[in-house]
Amino acid sequence: MFDIGFSEMMVIGLVALIVIGPERLPRVARTIGHLAGRLQRYVADVKADINREVELDELRKMRDTVQQAATGIENSVQSELSKTENDLNAAAAGSAGPASAEAPAVQPGGEPTLEAALERAAESVAEAAAEAEKPKLAEKTG
Repeated sequence: MFDIGFSEMMVIGLVALIVIGPERLPRVARTIGHLAGRLQRYVADVKADINREVELDELRKMRDTVQQAATGIENSVQSELSKTENDLNAAAAGSAGPASAEAPAVQPGGEPTLEAALERAAESVAEAAAEAEKPKLAEKTG
């Protein structure tokens, strides 16, 4: 903190001994020691408060980022679910819906099979999750 050597401390001690006197010097030195200790504790408390505030600010930013990502995923899933619901309604009404190559997507009565509807919903959710991950990957690489 200060660039004070041993010889300078000796000079300060001798001057204090002459000015204050040998009877009051120990009491004054003890008082100065207590004050210096209080000052160090105060400075340490201020540093700790500043560090806590910085960490709290970082946590708030992280929380906001996570909330934005969750909102984006929720919106993507909701839009994909509504799109799938519209496709299912259209297929149920007799319109031609997206067909799967492995299994028939429409039952003989014109209604989509449960497996085809679940498969379409799973694909939609997977696509929405992939779309939501793109900004995160861009942040990590950028």
